[in-house]
Amino acid sequence: MTPPPPGAAGGPSAADGPPPYRRGAVRAGPAPGETHSPTGRASLVAAAASMLLVLAILLGSRGLRDFDSALVPYAVASVFLTFGVVYRYTVWVSAPAARRLFVEGWRAALSWENLRNSPTALPRMAATYLGFQKFLGARSHARWAAHQLIFWGCLLAAAITFPLTWGWFTFTSSGASGPGYEMRLWGLKLFGFDSGSFLGWALYHGLDLAAVMVIGGVGYFLWRRVRDRAATTGQRFGYDFLPLLALLTISVTGLLLTFSEMFLHGGGYEFLAVLHMVSVVLTLVYLPFGKFFHIVQRPAAVGMQLFKYTARRRGSDAEELRACRRCGQPIDTVAAVDNLRATMRDLRLGFDEWAEYCPRCKRVLRGSAYLSSVKRGFK
Repeated sequence: MTPPPPGAAGGPSAADGPPPYRRGAVRAGPAPGETHSPTGRASLVAAAASMLLVLAILLGSRGLRDFDSALVPYAVASVFLTFGVVYRYTVWVSAPAARRLFVEGWRAALSWENLRNSPTALPRMAATYLGFQKFLGARSHARWAAHQLIFWGCLLAAAITFPLTWGWFTFTSSGASGPGYEMRLWGLKLFGFDSGSFLGWALYHGLDLAAVMVIGGVGYFLWRRVRDRAATTGQRFGYDFLPLLALLTISVTGLLLTFSEMFLHGGGYEFLAVLHMVSVVLTLVYLPFGKFFHIVQRPAAVGMQLFKYTARRRGSDAEELRACRRCGQPIDTVAAVDNLRATMRDLRLGFDEWAEYCPRCKRVLRGSAYLSSVKRGFK
C-alpha cells in the first residue's frame, strides 16, 4: 500500500506542521469533570502493605523472640520504606502511560503462548535488563562496571540486612566450648559452620564486602559528576549528589565499625553505630522519593521489552509491520504502534496518528512546518 503524500487525504500537510504546532491541539491534562485522585487508593494499598510487613516480622521472628531490640530503628525505617515505595508505585501506575506499560508487561509475562513459544525470553531479559544491565554498556563500559558494583553491593547488603533486622535470620552458638554456629531461618536450622572457616568469615564480613563494592562504584560516579562535562551539565545536588553521598556515608561508617572492633578495641564504636544507623534510616526513608526509585521502576521495563519482543516475533511477516505513512518504511509491529497510540489517546495529546510516522519523516515535517508557518512571520 502506497502511503498518502503530505497534503493528501489521510496525510498531514507541511503547513499543518507537527501536532504541537497545530491550532487547537489538545494538551495532556485532567479530563473534564474528573475529580478522582489516585492518592487515596495508593494510601490504602501502602498501609495494607506496611501492615503485612509488620505481620511478617511478628511471625518470622516467632513473636519477637528472635527480634533484636537494638535494630528497632532499622525495622521501623523498613516499614516506612514499604509504605513509601508502594504508595509512589501505586500512584505511578495510575498514570495512563505507566498503567498501560504495567498491564501489557504483566500480560506478556503471564501469557502461556509466550511461555510456550519463547520459554527463555523472560529470564533472559530479566538477566539482561535487571541483573547485568547491558544497555548501560552501550554508553560506557566504565559506567556499566561502576553501576554493577553499586547494584550488586546494595543487593548483597539488602539480602543480609533486612532478614537480620526483621529477626528472620539468627546465628546461635552450637556449643558452649566450640567455635561452631548455627544459622536459623524462622527458628529452623539451615546449616552449621565454624566461625574460623572461610564460610564463617564470609558471613561475618558480607556487609564489609558489600561496602567496598559500593564505595568503588560511588567513587567513580562522584569523580564523573565533578570532572565529566557531560555529567555536570544540568546536574542537581538533591537528585544526583545526595544519593551518592548517602551510599558513601553508609558504606564508610559500616567499614569503620569493623575497623573499630578489630583494631581500636571498640573505640568510638557507639558514635559510629549511631551515625551509621542515622544514615541508613534517612536513606531508606528517602529512597521512594528520590533517584533511587528507579530501582523499583526498572522491572516494568522487563515486561515492556518482553511485550515488544513477542510482538516482533508474531509480526515477523511484512503484513504485520506498520509502515510509515509518509515514506513507507517499516516502523514497528502493529501491536507496538497501536499500544503507543492508545497511550497517547489516554493522555489526550490530540496527535496520536503521528505514531505512524518514522523519526526521519517526523523531523522533515516538523522542519517544513517551521519554515512555512513560524519563520514566515520573520520575513
